[in-house]
Amino acid sequence: MNLSPLQKARYEYTPKLPGMLRNGIQDICVKEGAETESVADQEKIKALFPNTYGKKEITFEKGENTAAPKKQVVGVILSGGQAPGGHNVVCGIYDALKAASAENVLYGFKNGPSGLLDDDYLIFDDQYINEYRNTGGFDIIGSGRTKLETEAQFEVAAEVCKKHGITAIVIIGGDDSNTNAAVLAEYFAAHETGVQVIGCPKTIDGDLKNEDIECSFGFDTATKTYSELIGNIERDSNSAKKYWHFIKVMGRSASHVALECALETQPNICLIGEEVAEKKMSIAEITNYIADAVEKRGNQGLNFGVAIIPEGIVEFVPEFSALIKEINELLAGSKTEEFNALPDWAAKYEFIKKGLTAESFAVFDILPAGIQQQLFLERDPHGNVQVSLIESEKLFSELVKNELAKRKAAGTYKGKFGQQHHFFGYEGRCAFPSNFDADYCYSLGYNAFMLIQYGYTGYLSKVSNLVKPAEEWVAGGMPITKMMNIERRNGEDKPVIRKALVELDGKPFKYFEAHRDEWAVGTCFTYPGAIQYYGPAEVCDITTRTLALEKG
Repeated sequence: MNLSPLQKARYEYTPKLPGMLRNGIQDICVKEGAETESVADQEKIKALFPNTYGKKEITFEKGENTAAPKKQVVGVILSGGQAPGGHNVVCGIYDALKAASAENVLYGFKNGPSGLLDDDYLIFDDQYINEYRNTGGFDIIGSGRTKLETEAQFEVAAEVCKKHGITAIVIIGGDDSNTNAAVLAEYFAAHETGVQVIGCPKTIDGDLKNEDIECSFGFDTATKTYSELIGNIERDSNSAKKYWHFIKVMGRSASHVALECALETQPNICLIGEEVAEKKMSIAEITNYIADAVEKRGNQGLNFGVAIIPEGIVEFVPEFSALIKEINELLAGSKTEEFNALPDWAAKYEFIKKGLTAESFAVFDILPAGIQQQLFLERDPHGNVQVSLIESEKLFSELVKNELAKRKAAGTYKGKFGQQHHFFGYEGRCAFPSNFDADYCYSLGYNAFMLIQYGYTGYLSKVSNLVKPAEEWVAGGMPITKMMNIERRNGEDKPVIRKALVELDGKPFKYFEAHRDEWAVGTCFTYPGAIQYYGPAEVCDITTRTLALEKG
């Protein structure tokens, strides 16, 4: 294998562990805390999870290991989209498992949860796992989006576990994946299979967090990667002085990534979807908000700038959400075929005009033609508009361009407006993990094995106090049911982990809100640069601005 110098060096990096996990497996004891309850809908969640609900939060401390000796055969699954550090979770599980006993075995189920159902696996050994230490990606075993949610699937999973003598499954994933982990743990407990289930919190979107889970892994590396690129564009913008750059970043259901990148780079504009929803901002209001900054800068001779747009911004705009619902109804069932059979866009436009309410058509009609057509392209498996495919960065730059043309004609805008567009998503999902994510993920994996050894199930591996040096991190676990509520999904009430949105009264947003007017008109760009792996801790081991502001 041909390796870059950085690859070679990262293989040799030794992740830092919380102090209590450095003591050695035999010197780690468990301390139980208070019993827990779900974040909402307590009676309904309790009824759905009678065997795993209400369990105690736990922390690990230095002391005698009192876990009963037992050969552990553990299966691990990577679920959902990639996030930097996933390989280190697997490495942490493996190292803790082997430190407990050389006879312990780690199975890796390939390509996500489907690997468990298909009995498609590999068995890890030192040589294989050492090739993936501290690296990005999920290629160690692959990932997938198969959901574990039906009785038939659980029966198959139980049979596969029984066949191999598996004692525990670790599911590494986001909110949906860990919801599946909780349901699987309940099934295994109810049927007395003897198989434990542990989850690990993963998502670069940052929306799997609460008072216990300070951040999901991958968020640190992804936002640092995007912030480096945004900083590079800001430097180019300030050098060329002739373009406004509209940059879309990942984060469909929440704007944590956009907010963190704004805190890192201080752009002229950053839209926060949760604020748009709270204020019920219209597309026209958002357009004018951006155009005001462009006009003020342009009238000072500053014909350049940077605007950050969250991937899911349009779903936060009430009038746009209403439009999407009407389009989904318009093309329900056989009407999709009728629409697709129309000869050209003019005919399709008339079909749309007749099918929408006047209010929704007014919204549709102000959209650029390219965006209008995107709304009627590919549908998701349920026949709905794939909002994530909408190029919202181009939508708002075109609307701003049209608004500025009106202001130019009225004589209020004196500048020039040129646009460039970017979407940063896949660039950050498999980056070499930052030292923070390498350490955090390794700790989550090591900690997951400790939860297994002490017999816990339906728990999420938890490492907290993350703004402190790793030595001071606190390891433990929390019942996944604590994070759950009931939501309406596809016409049914379902237990799910509540997504964490940007808190508009939280310290990160308040800091951004206090400075954004200055950033909008001035040129206050900051340039984070590339992720640093070697050097002073204050450069190499820093966490996100979001976490630093939240934990102070």
